[in-house]
Formats: sequence, C-alpha cells, structure tokens
Amino acid sequence: MPEFAYIVKRILLIIPTLLVILVVTFTIVRLLPGDPASAMIGDRSTEADVVRINAELGLNKPLPVQFFFFARQVITGNLGNSYALHSPVTRVIAERLPVSVMLTAMAGVFALLMAIPLAFISALKRNGTADIAIRGSFQITLSMPSFYIGLVLLTVFSAHLHWFPVGGYGDSFADKLYHLFLPSMTLALSLAAVLINNLRTSVIAVLDAEYITFARAKGLPGRVILLRHVLRNSLIPTINLFALNVGTIIGSAVITETVFAVPGICRLMVDSIFSRDYPMVQGLVIVLSVIVSLIFLITDIIQVMIDPRRAR
Repeated sequence: MPEFAYIVKRILLIIPTLLVILVVTFTIVRLLPGDPASAMIGDRSTEADVVRINAELGLNKPLPVQFFFFARQVITGNLGNSYALHSPVTRVIAERLPVSVMLTAMAGVFALLMAIPLAFISALKRNGTADIAIRGSFQITLSMPSFYIGLVLLTVFSAHLHWFPVGGYGDSFADKLYHLFLPSMTLALSLAAVLINNLRTSVIAVLDAEYITFARAKGLPGRVILLRHVLRNSLIPTINLFALNVGTIIGSAVITETVFAVPGICRLMVDSIFSRDYPMVQGLVIVLSVIVSLIFLITDIIQVMIDPRRAR
C-alpha cells in the first residue's frame, strides 16, 4: 500500500530531524551571553565561585564531552536537573506541558470553528456585504500583535465585564477551560484570520472548477456538492497551512502565557533563558520539537486519508 509506505517514510524522517535539533539546541544554548554560574550566584559572584560551580555542573569539560553526556541523557529519557529550580527537568516539563498543550489545542479548535464556516460564507457570498465584513474584521486581528489582542480581551472581558478571570489555570477540568478561554481565543483570532483567507481562496477555486459545474449539471443537491466535493478538496491546503502555523501558535503562546499568567512551558522557556538554565532550555526545545514533528506527521496522515494521491 503506497499510503502505508508513505507514513513509514515520514516516521523515519523524524529521526534525523531530531538529531539535527539536538546538535543545534546544544550549540545555540551555549552561545547565549553569560553563564549559568553567574546567573545562579548573582552580582556578588567571584571568579573562583564561577569556576567551582562550572566544575560541579560539568561545564568546564570540552564541548564534545558535554554533548556526549547530553545525548546520552536524552536517549535514556533523563534530561538532567534544572539549575534554577533544582528539580528534574522531565518532572517540571511533565507538570507544565499539559497546560500549554491544552492552551494550544483550544486555540486550534477555536480557530477552525471560526475559520471553516466563515470562510465558506465569505466564498459563497464573495464580494458581498458578508464577505467584506468577515474579511475586514479578521484583517484587523491579523494586523494586531498577539499580546495587544490579549490585553484588549483582558481589559474588556476580565477587568470591566468580569466574565473571565484575569489569569491562572484553575483546578478542575471545567475550571481550566474557563481560565484558558481568553488566552486561547487570543491565539485563535490571529490564526483564524490566516486560515479564512486561505480557505476562502481554496473554496472559490474549487467552486469554479469544471467538475463542480458537471456535478451541478447532474442535478446533485447543493449540500452534497459542498460537503462531498468542495469541503473535501478545499480543506487540503488549509490543513497543511494549519500545521505550519503550529510553530507560530507556540511562539505566540510565550507572550500569551506571560500576559495571562498561565503556568505553561512557553513561559517557562523565557524564564529558563534568562536564568541560563541549560538543561531546562534544552529539554523544552526537544519536547516542543517532538510535539511539532508529531503534529506534522498527523497532518500528513490526514492529508493522505483525504487525498490518497499524495502518497504516490
């Protein structure tokens, strides 16, 4: 089966990708200005203290030796201990990862729920009042930085209307959904604007295709044409675009989690960079890279299921 062979090939491609990410992450982290010892001790650090702590952390060894120990830890699933939090990196990431995953998933779901119906309305009513209103409204959100959208939502719905909490995460599942609604909507609005423009263009192209004209000539109901032919064929490029924007969502989540005080791994990444916490930064980059690679894999599988010709 060509579909199965294609999926296996995509899975195998993840391995060299992760190897490159290991090397790049290890190198870039050590190119950051400053060092962990100075960040841990503070302004009162002496040269002797820096040398002593670097020796305790193994940072005085040659870079190839450090990389060997780093790679061995990753293979065994041990990402080391955080310099700043004095806890195993895997434990800290495991505690905070569900927060960011839930935030990103909610943002993706909200973006699709907004983009798919509005893009179809915009395409079916092209150049009409509804089309202009939809495109104009989301063009405004697309031109705004995510942190500004978050501040606007926070000011209106939290500070003035008191409909949602100012920040935090909550305890129960329903409480977590409640706390993450505004942060996820902040991320979803920008993504939905991109998806609407792309999906609208795809829907218009499919509607103008000859096989749609032929389907209408056969007397197929409009609902059947939209669901069976237009939706299926127009969603393929949008799904690919959605997957490509996952990295953008994660990048925007760094600011969003800070604005809404969400205790996720994106906010932890910023704190770890400032504290020169090498193990934590490396662990976070590896985990995020694995997540993005899996999302790309799932996207490719979905695209092959929709259009098996992509596997050939």
